[in-house]
Amino acid sequence: MELNLKAHWRRLVDPIDPPLMLFTLFLLTYSLLIVSSASPERIGSQLMNLLIALVVLRIGAEFPPQKLLRYALPVFAAGLLLLIAVALFGDVIKGARRWINLGFMRFQPSEIMKIAMPLMLAWYFQRHEAQLRLRDYATATLILLVPVVLIARQPDLGTAILVFAAGFFVIFFAGLPWLVIGGLLAAAAAAAPLAWTYVLHDYQRSRIMMLFNPETDPLGKGFHIIQSTIAIGSGGLLGKGWGQGTQTQLEFLPERHTDFILAVVSEEFGLLGNALLLLLYILLLTRCMMIAANAPTLFSRLLAGSITMIFFTYAFVNMGMVSGLLPVVGVPLPLVSYGGTALVTLSFGIGILMSIHKHRMLVQK
Repeated sequence: MELNLKAHWRRLVDPIDPPLMLFTLFLLTYSLLIVSSASPERIGSQLMNLLIALVVLRIGAEFPPQKLLRYALPVFAAGLLLLIAVALFGDVIKGARRWINLGFMRFQPSEIMKIAMPLMLAWYFQRHEAQLRLRDYATATLILLVPVVLIARQPDLGTAILVFAAGFFVIFFAGLPWLVIGGLLAAAAAAAPLAWTYVLHDYQRSRIMMLFNPETDPLGKGFHIIQSTIAIGSGGLLGKGWGQGTQTQLEFLPERHTDFILAVVSEEFGLLGNALLLLLYILLLTRCMMIAANAPTLFSRLLAGSITMIFFTYAFVNMGMVSGLLPVVGVPLPLVSYGGTALVTLSFGIGILMSIHKHRMLVQK
């Protein structure tokens, strides 16, 4: 019996990368601590979200890269069809058409693309590894833009940015020439006035304007940024203590358990708490980049590098948004914000990284 238990335990932990798992668990623990202060009535559901995320992480760690390579095209095609289905007959909530109603739950297909997009592009570049030409990068860009445009039209600018970033990092790591990158940046700058007038919605333009002067509408569109910066500034060096933040506990801080949870950390744990959180992200990203750098195939290197940069993009955009350096776009703090969808998606990404590392070791043996 004891041998069987040891064998089961060994099979359970065999795909797990200890450093990556340790940093992930620290961040998940941080999540429980902050959510229990910001929104104590949600702690039970957050515990359930964390358990589901850990199960999904373990499932992702079991998928060998070769199997992921075979599933890349079908998963991407399924995600694209679901996005088209959303555009045709998805549920409209608060003016946005983002969900498909399954009867027992609503499902947001755009979340699939956060993993399906880097999978698809890594698969594409693996097939053309022998001789990459400019037209291959152009085709990859077209593959990327189709779902990004569908998501942006829902409208869901935050998710569109994350999906675009996930795909762009694959193209960049595949060797996109710097001259082309410079040309794309120049074209984007030239097209910015047209995008401002004809592409962005009114509320998106308002969010950008509030970034520069939120005091023009302190009780409306500028309320989020103003209350967030007050919470961050009032925390000082050591913070007011767990459960003692006035902006949080008196509910002045909007979305305090999701998008603006970093402001809760700042108010209750101060600069020291933020520094600890930032250190955990740096350690997590460093370990992820080490796995990506040592991956044995182009597909696994591109996929691991993109997943790593997805984490960076989540953290960078959220921290910039909460501190008033970027517009509010509704991006959660990775592994810390309350919620299930983003947590499960990112946990599956961590599982994939662990699988890539495990199978690199098997190849070396």
